[in-house]
Amino acid sequence: MNLKISWMLIILCASSVYSVAQVSNSEKDSIYIEQVENHKTPDKVLHAEPLYIDLIRDLGARKGEREWNVGLGLTDNLKFDTYEALIEYEWAPIDRLGLEVELPFTLYSPVNGTSNDSIPSNSLNSIKIAAQWSFFVNEAIATSMAIGYINEFELSDFRNFGKPFIKGNVYNPFLVIAKRWGNNFHSLIYTGPMIAQDFSTNKLHTTYDINTSFHYLISGTRNFIGVEFNKTMDSGNFDMVMRPQMRLGIADDLLIGIVAGIPVSRKDERLSSFIRLIWEPKHKHK
Repeated sequence: MNLKISWMLIILCASSVYSVAQVSNSEKDSIYIEQVENHKTPDKVLHAEPLYIDLIRDLGARKGEREWNVGLGLTDNLKFDTYEALIEYEWAPIDRLGLEVELPFTLYSPVNGTSNDSIPSNSLNSIKIAAQWSFFVNEAIATSMAIGYINEFELSDFRNFGKPFIKGNVYNPFLVIAKRWGNNFHSLIYTGPMIAQDFSTNKLHTTYDINTSFHYLISGTRNFIGVEFNKTMDSGNFDMVMRPQMRLGIADDLLIGIVAGIPVSRKDERLSSFIRLIWEPKHKHK
């Protein structure tokens, strides 16, 4: 009899601890969302945003927010390895408007005896400037929408640097729609055409990107796990890379994102990896 009573007490205690833990996690999520959304104005919805195709500042950006990003990536191709590096700065000069400047670099290394002359030249790919306007922010349905534009001044590679300095331009308008489901689940669509103009021929080449992402924000933290599906349509061809990812908070103002790339339909590309270091300097809240 005493044994039965003891087991009942253990089960009741375990259930209580589990219930407290559940409430605690729920309360932590609510507190975190409350801090982001309701402690400051204007309204803003907390969204988990993708790490590879990142946004131009948060959706619903508030004046004074800013962020530095440093990215490093490696892609395994058939004849050479591609190393990516980027430096970007994004900020919000007014509520709802995000601006960004980015410098992306690409370096190449031959593999399997491939000669240096048969691989692309290292380059500072371009100078990117971008703007994003959040035109819809609704806390009640946890949904945000934004339109934006990226202008990419394409530069000549290092072998031909300055001949000419700017060889073309890429025009990239885009639309973003993000939705949070409950406290933890997040979805986002980022889509738009990329229109590349070659100044030497004045010809235009258009591709269309549809990037979708799904994330789970870990209770009471800024950490998440998720996946991006980066899809490109080009003259009837369809390419997709699946990018599982995670974000970890190192300090209050420092995050690291880790991304793997798994090509689904690209025959000349193998696995890839990408790391993004995110620093958010302190800013004054209204």
